[in-house]
Amino acid sequence: MRTVYVVDAVRTPVGRYGGALAGVRPDDLAAHAVRELLSRAPELDPSRIDDVYVGNANGAGEENRNVARMAALLAGLPTSVPGVTVNRLCASGLEAVIQAARAIAVGDASVAVAGGVESMTRAPYVLPKPDRPFPAGHSELYSTTLGWRMVNPRMDPQWTVPLGESAELIAEKHQISRARQDAFALDSHRKAAKARAEGLFDAELAPLSLPRRTGDPVLFDADECVRPDASPEAMAALKPSFRTEDGTVTAGNASPLSDGAAALLLADEEGLRAIGREPLARVSATGVSATEPHYFGLAPVEAVNRALAKAGRSFADLSVLELNEAFAAQVLGCVAEWPEFDPAILNPQGGAVALGHPLGASGARLAGTVAHQLARRGGGTGVATLCIGVGQGLALVLER
Repeated sequence: MRTVYVVDAVRTPVGRYGGALAGVRPDDLAAHAVRELLSRAPELDPSRIDDVYVGNANGAGEENRNVARMAALLAGLPTSVPGVTVNRLCASGLEAVIQAARAIAVGDASVAVAGGVESMTRAPYVLPKPDRPFPAGHSELYSTTLGWRMVNPRMDPQWTVPLGESAELIAEKHQISRARQDAFALDSHRKAAKARAEGLFDAELAPLSLPRRTGDPVLFDADECVRPDASPEAMAALKPSFRTEDGTVTAGNASPLSDGAAALLLADEEGLRAIGREPLARVSATGVSATEPHYFGLAPVEAVNRALAKAGRSFADLSVLELNEAFAAQVLGCVAEWPEFDPAILNPQGGAVALGHPLGASGARLAGTVAHQLARRGGGTGVATLCIGVGQGLALVLER
């Protein structure tokens, strides 16, 4: 098996729902990330890219028709460079990275681009076709922004509860109070604001120049959801979003709907020489797991355990673990099931509660963030992992 290197990683700043990126198509977001990634590798002949992998969770709007191929063409890559879109819901971006790495490891590719994209703002409404032409009757209009839609009636109703209700179930299982969730969310915002002030995101950000109806374009260069002014009082004032009586999950301790894209450049030894630069990290191992759909938030526990075992590592070997913050309760639930894990290395630059969670892009963002942190440290072992709707977990181990 060939060694696979993460050569570089970029991402757009994450935009809030209906915010700065609301006017940008998802295929253009992905193209921007790919274009910016390759601009940082001027020695690489783009025709040497064997494939482009892009994760996307929705696929119902402007990102349809294989957004990976669309992004490659829009980014100006030669028409000879193929592209494939993959979907593992919230971990689609990480799945794209893993599939690209696997292709390189077995010799099917030497250089690949992998990433993810989601515009939750631009996710369309969909209307199912009627079963018969006449009479059409009444059909339900579904929003494709997030969560279940057009559910198979044969599916166990327990499995199809809203994602936030799943977080409430995890909070109950591990006795995670509203106060603990709010404190975790507040800490995420503070860490993200501190990382931004210290320039820790600079190496991975690919700002966008956004046109305006009048005047010069505006530069979008910072994550839009981070709240440096977040306070315990503001968190406590928010009403529960999913349960009215004893609810603990709120808009403040859950990740916000958002938009963004990310891309990574992967290569083997030969590809690395063609690119002509030192890599950020190398791929060590992966892990995937599944659990009861209504406890989807806990699936990263076994995914990380499996990935670390395959890498021959333990939690004591880790420098950083980036666990996607879909909900504060979900992260705290995972940590509760890793008694040997040191939470001090968890999401040191903040997580999705503060930064946002553009579904298909988040896994690629996490992988890139881990790679940049390892490079900045000059060595170590890191993990990127996400929970996935319908009860799955995915993890990637990187080393330097």
